[in-house]
Amino acid sequence: MMKWTSALAIYFLFWAMSVFLVLPFGVRTADEAGVEKVPGQADSAPHEFRPGRIALRVTVVATILWLVFQINYIEGWITPQTFEIRFGNDS
Repeated sequence: MMKWTSALAIYFLFWAMSVFLVLPFGVRTADEAGVEKVPGQADSAPHEFRPGRIALRVTVVATILWLVFQINYIEGWITPQTFEIRFGNDS
């Protein structure tokens, strides 16, 4: 069994990775929302930034990925031995 501190650290890694997976989805620009842009605003800037909603989505995605990782860790579906990687000139 994995130590709880290791599991927590791995969860936070999944959470940080999930931020980059979730951020591009559900973003509407001012042009898409049909509102006027603020002078100097980038064309790609989001119309509304909702950090709470993004954090909830990231948490859901990270939890699902972490649970799959934990189940794989316990069940041993995919292990390092699954991949036969050879380095050098092995014959």
